Amino acid sequence: MNARPKKSFGQHFLHDRRYIDWIVSSIAPRAEDFLLEIGPGEGALTLPLLAAAGKLTAVELDSDLIPGLRARAAAIGELTIVQADVLKVDFTAIAHRHGVPRLRLAGNLPYYISSPILFHCVEHAAAIRDMHFMLQKEVVERMAAEPGSKVYGRLSVMLQLACRVEPLFEVPPEAFRPPPKVESAVVRLTPLAADALHDADPRHVYAVVKAAFGQRRKTLANALKQLLDSDAIRRADVDPKARAETLAPADFVRLAKVYGSLLQEPAGQ
Repeated sequence: MNARPKKSFGQHFLHDRRYIDWIVSSIAPRAEDFLLEIGPGEGALTLPLLAAAGKLTAVELDSDLIPGLRARAAAIGELTIVQADVLKVDFTAIAHRHGVPRLRLAGNLPYYISSPILFHCVEHAAAIRDMHFMLQKEVVERMAAEPGSKVYGRLSVMLQLACRVEPLFEVPPEAFRPPPKVESAVVRLTPLAADALHDADPRHVYAVVKAAFGQRRKTLANALKQLLDSDAIRRADVDPKARAETLAPADFVRLAKVYGSLLQEPAGQ
């Protein structure tokens, strides 16, 4: 018996076998992988992933879905279900607890909280090998956008500083029950190797990026005036008259380093 999707949880259950198979093929699960699925719903992805890997951990908030998931998975493999809000799940602790170097994440993310989930995953990127997510197509476009694009913004910068972003393919509304009012897409995120990561304080990067895009129509001199003056912006080899959407992710790292250096200077200097 199929569950009735709950609007409060933003549930749209994938049912088209073609797209399910494409997603599973893109993930290419293996028996040695530690797979963790976010929001398994009725198990459209869960069951084929479980069949391929033999075991899988799923994080599901809706308690009404869990008995059905367990019943359908019983004859397929070892399914562990964690009933929780994914934003409160410590992926790093899960990896350590199970003695695995890194997790592989997958899921059809609730579109209304997709950005917070993505940022939460990035916080644990060192414990994650890769992520395959179904998201609103517009969000995937923002994630992969390049400087100068109309959709390039805070999400683009923060994700690209931590991961390689690869849009894979689009999924039409009719592949879901009920059909969402937006187009969907599948994306692969691969956390960058340690030696490819920036060395600025993440809190300073976040502060600079948030301020810069908070008033994206303004020049950096105006948008960042609470953090950096024009001279400080120039110290980062960035034009104070430029706008945030024209800067590459590396430019924000340099601005964050200058911001951090100013915070360390004694008052009055």
